Formats: sequence, structure tokens, C-alpha cells
Amino acid sequence: MISYLEFEKPVAALEARIAELRQTAAGGDVDISAEIRRLEMKSADLLAATYKALTPWQKTQVARHPMRPHFVDYVAQMFTDFMPLGGDRYFGDDQAIIGGFARLGNRRVMLIGHEKGNDTQSRIKHNFGMGKPEGYRKAIRLMELAGRFGLPVVTLVDTSGAFPGVEAEERGQAEAIARSTQACLALPVPMVAVIVGEGGSGGAVALASAERVLMMEHAVYSVISPEGCASILWRTAEKAADAAEAMKVTAQDLLALGVIDRIVKEPVGGAHRDPVLATSALAKAIEEELDSLTKLSPEKLRVMREERFLRIGEG
Repeated sequence: MISYLEFEKPVAALEARIAELRQTAAGGDVDISAEIRRLEMKSADLLAATYKALTPWQKTQVARHPMRPHFVDYVAQMFTDFMPLGGDRYFGDDQAIIGGFARLGNRRVMLIGHEKGNDTQSRIKHNFGMGKPEGYRKAIRLMELAGRFGLPVVTLVDTSGAFPGVEAEERGQAEAIARSTQACLALPVPMVAVIVGEGGSGGAVALASAERVLMMEHAVYSVISPEGCASILWRTAEKAADAAEAMKVTAQDLLALGVIDRIVKEPVGGAHRDPVLATSALAKAIEEELDSLTKLSPEKLRVMREERFLRIGEG
């Protein structure tokens, strides 16, 4: 059962009508298959037109869709032999950031990413994908481990931001994020980062400071949430749509600005409508990037990361 967003209501009405007709056709003698096909085509055209003209705020809503694939879904669909590794060897094991050895096709990788959860219980367990210092220190440990074993690093970023609680600040949140960013930049192995949903603030950058940064077509990436920006600039979260427009949060805007390197197409209607197709497209894109990066020396990889970040905003 698809959960519809506010701007999808016309599509929802059409699909509800189609469902009613199918139920009627199943129990009656009248052939209404032609009408059903007509409405299905109309619904598909409307959905395609709607998603072709999404505003930045609407894309933000799609990126936050509760049925959108999360880290555990990508692991199940894209990777094999996933062996999670827990703990930061200092404080504990943060469930908002998960990582471990995995296999993508025939290639062994170190996989790290945010997990938001998909129901109330799992969202609480994973802290809604908001990493704490021990999560970023775990990521550092895994990246260093990947460097020692010569394994490429793949990160899947999906967070509204790092956890802002007092206890996180007491345990050195800012320092952990800074060191995680530093660990990305210093890696002697290839690194591909993908913004699969929300890429929020330093909590996202800490896992996305790679030489190749990809974004799913309807993902968003920004220094602050649109609501947070609106609250600061206009003193009201009701201006979130204006803030999203001004901040250039979409993959299309960020590709033009040089912040990201590649957009991964999603199925019409977003990744949540066809997770299998979405994850398949992402797996192919990551493999293509790693194929080209594995030919480069550690020195070249580090230079690429440094240069790509220094180039952002030029012109």
C-alpha cells in the first residue's frame, strides 16, 4: 500500500478509482477492461508529469518518504555477505550508523551508512538516523580498517543531521564529525558516497567527503533542513518551501554547482514505488565508479578529494 504525499493527491484519486473498477470487474459480467487501461495510462502520465516538475520542497518530501529504501533495504537488495561490525572502542555502539564488510557483485567493500528505521520501534532504535559521536567514531574505525585491508569504501547517506542532544555534545559530537570528515579525506582506497535520501549538515558530510559523490534523483543535500533555515531567516517553519528553493538542495542544482558528481535515476514516482529497480540502478552506478577509481594510486585519490572540494563554488 503506497503512502501518498500531499502533492500526489490527484494521482491517489485516480489510482483509487482504478482499484474500485478492478474490484467491480472481478465480480461482474460487464467488460470494463478498456476503461481501466485508459485510467491506468492517465494515472501513469499524471505521475510522470508530476515528478518531472517537482519543486525543491516537494523533492524534500519525497526524500523523507517513510517507504523510501533505507540502509537495510539497500543491504538486502544490493550487497551480499554483509558482516556488520559494531562499536567505536571508546563508548558504545551507535545504531544510527551501521557498517561492516560486504560484497558488491564480485568486489569486497567496506559499507557504512545511516539507518533511519521504518516503523516506530526501529526508528527509536536507530535514533531516526541521527548519528551520535560513537557512530562517527565507529565510521572512522571502519574506514581505517578498510585502508589497512585495501577495501574500497561505500557510504550511503540518509540523515537529517547529527544528533543535537546534550549527551552527544558532552561526548564530543563536533570533534567526532570533524575527524570522520578527515578520515574520509585521508583514505588510501577509493571511496564512493551516495546521498540516498536526506543529506543533512555535518552529519552527512562526515560520511560523504569522497572523491565521487552521487545522489539519487529525488534526494536532497544541504547544510541545514529547510525548516531550520526558515526558522532562522523568517522566524517561522512555514517558509520551508522558500528556504528549500533558495538553498539549492536538489540533486540537479548540486550537480550544476559541482557539489556532486552524478545523479542516479529513480523509477517514475520515486524509489519507494519500485525499490528493486532503484537499488539495481544504484548498484550499477557504484560499480561503474569503483571500476574507474580502483586504477588510481592512493596519492591520486587524496588529491582528487582535495581538489573537488576546493573547486566547489568556483565561478
